[in-house]
This record gives sequence, structure tokens and C-alpha cells, in this order.
Amino acid sequence: MSEGAIAITGIGVISPYGAGLESMQSALLAGRCCLEPCSGYYPGFAGSVAAVRDLPRVEFRADFRLSRTDHLAVLAGQDALISLGGRCAGLTDAGVVMATTVAGLSEIEPEIVHDPAGWYRRGGLARAASYPVAHVADALGESLGVSGPRCAVTVACASGAMSIALAANMLLDGVADVMLAGGSDALCPFTLSGFGALQALDASPCRPFDKSRAGLNLGEGAAVLVIETFQHAWARHAPIFAMLRGWAMTNDAYHPTAPHEQGAGLAACMTSAMGMAHTRPDDIGYVNAHGTGTPLNDAAETKAYEAAFRHRSRPIPVSSTKSYFGHCLGAAGALEAAVTICAIRAGALFPTLRLSDPIDSPAVDWLRDAPRRQPLPLAMSVSAGFGGSNAALIFGEAAV
Repeated sequence: MSEGAIAITGIGVISPYGAGLESMQSALLAGRCCLEPCSGYYPGFAGSVAAVRDLPRVEFRADFRLSRTDHLAVLAGQDALISLGGRCAGLTDAGVVMATTVAGLSEIEPEIVHDPAGWYRRGGLARAASYPVAHVADALGESLGVSGPRCAVTVACASGAMSIALAANMLLDGVADVMLAGGSDALCPFTLSGFGALQALDASPCRPFDKSRAGLNLGEGAAVLVIETFQHAWARHAPIFAMLRGWAMTNDAYHPTAPHEQGAGLAACMTSAMGMAHTRPDDIGYVNAHGTGTPLNDAAETKAYEAAFRHRSRPIPVSSTKSYFGHCLGAAGALEAAVTICAIRAGALFPTLRLSDPIDSPAVDWLRDAPRRQPLPLAMSVSAGFGGSNAALIFGEAAV
């Protein structure tokens, strides 16, 4: 195993399907959609985790206040440690890289709802803009008792994937022996109304990559991956869920919200990740797409696959699991990394739900109808975000 090999030794998930990787994997294999009508936010559908009062309590010192985003992150982190199977020795110096876009904005929702004019006059907009996104990394580190370096990532919808890529770079740079990396975001009125103002929301359950697609549905949740060098994982006899073989990050620098029409930056990102993994396009067996369901994003993303996999001998299988639980913003890339690992472990390619008339593309094998059972040595998870941010992660079967 090369010195640059990164092992995934723990995975914690809090999703609309509940806690744990197994619950999410079972739901995906069953094709269970958890998008439901929004309540009190915005007309449409969303993927919601159970109300925070129904989630397990997390105890902190009195002066340490948790937002809903923090709470989801902490529960995912605790689930990640459970997944280690008791092999937690030596993790006290672990570092933390967590992604978010919403952070604690949902905590000022009552003020906005009950007194919108007064909230604005009292400087509410300034307080919302200055809410510390780094708090989610501190909350996770404090709850798990780890003292390594901490940082937060907020680059829109690519944040969750980028947190994993940045944490992997920190491992290779020797910053820490173990990193906790992932993302967390909660549903809140700011994002729902904001995407509504952009006319980006679908009033029905979303249908990514369909010719009749009309927009996205939002979701919430958190995922935390425990990652370490293969040598370090081997030395401490840690379980290995999968290997992170390659990763890359790029930026289009094209437009504040719209993707590059040809998907140039995303294509370059995927190509760079394959180069790092020393693998060919034919070796990638599945792509878990960004696939939001918006007309512009899906069209540009399709062009990116056509460019990145143009030398592949057969169409690349692609699907979007946002059709199951929505777009979880800063948590999306981390949750979808976990989904990609589920696909490898289960030997199953998850279809896009409600995909009846897919975009025409000779380069893409659109997965639909039912899971496709097949061995999956290598799979890619792709994320893109406002401002042109892109990230690609290539996962492989656990080393033996």
C-alpha cells in the first residue's frame, strides 16, 4: 500500500433515515424516498431529520450552546466513534475539519418569524451574517474530547466533500495521525427562502437528470468520517470501511451561482482525482453525482461527465441520491461520500428516483428503476457549489 493511501476507519451518519450507516444503506437499497412536504418553511418538499427534541441529548458545559447544526454534527461524530468498534485508542490528538453553510442561522428563526421588522432593526441581518461557522468544528472536537487542529469549511454545496479532501491533505502533510472530517447542516428558513427566491426549488419531489426536472429539494443531516493513513490504521488494528484513493478540488471562477455551461472546472476536477489515484476512466465503476435537479446544474454536470470520461470504452454509470433525501448543502458531500462507500460495500449502484426521461448523453449510463448489483472496486463522489467550487473523491474497496 502506497504511503499516500488514506483509510476510512469510521463513519458516522445522521440522516433523514435515522442514525447510522446501516440504516441509510438499507433505505437506499430499498429505494425508500424520505422527502416530505415542508412544514412552516416554504411550499415544497424536504428531507428532514427528526425534530431535535427527539434526538439524543448532548451534554455540554453551561456556556457552550449548541445550534441544531452543531447537534447533528456531534451525534454523527459519536456514531463515527461507535463504528470504530471500540478501537478508539490514540484518537485524542485527532484533528477536525467540518463543513457547513447554515451553521447556527436556524437559531434566529423565532425572531424572524415573530417580529421580522423588529429583528431587522435590531441588527439581525448583521448578526446572521457574522454567526461563527467554525463553531461546528469546535462542537465536534469538544464533544469527542479530541485536541488536534480544527477548522471549518464553507464553500457552498461542495463544502462536505472538500472537508474530506482537506483533511486527507493534512494527513499527508503530517499535521495529525487521524482526522475527523465531514459536514453538517440543518434546514432553516434562510436557505429555503433563498433558494425559493432563485426559483431553484421543485414543489414536488425532485427528479435529477430528467428532462422535466424543475429544481431541487433541500435536506438536512450530518456525516463524519474517521480517516487516517493506511499505515497508522494498520498499526492500531483499526477496521477499514474503504480507502480514499484520490481526490481533487477546483474552482470555475465563472459566476456567483450558475455553473460553467460546459462543466469545465468539474471535468478538470474529476480528471485530476483520477490522476492522483493512478486510475483510468474505465476503472471507475460508478459516480455518485452532485445531481441537484436544477436545469442548469444537471445540464452542465452532464457535459462534465462527457469530457472527463470521453476516453472510457462504455458509458459511465451515474445517479443522484439527492432524489432520496434532498440536498443537504454543507453536509451533502460528506453524506454522499458515505453513500458511495455504501455502494462499494453492498456491491450495488443506487438509481436516481423518479428518473423517467433522462438527459440524452451517449457518455452516461443513467441509473434508474432499481439498484444494479455488481462488484464495485472503485467509485467516485462528485460535488459542486455556488462560486464554482468543485470536489471529487475516489473511494475503493477496503485494503486487505
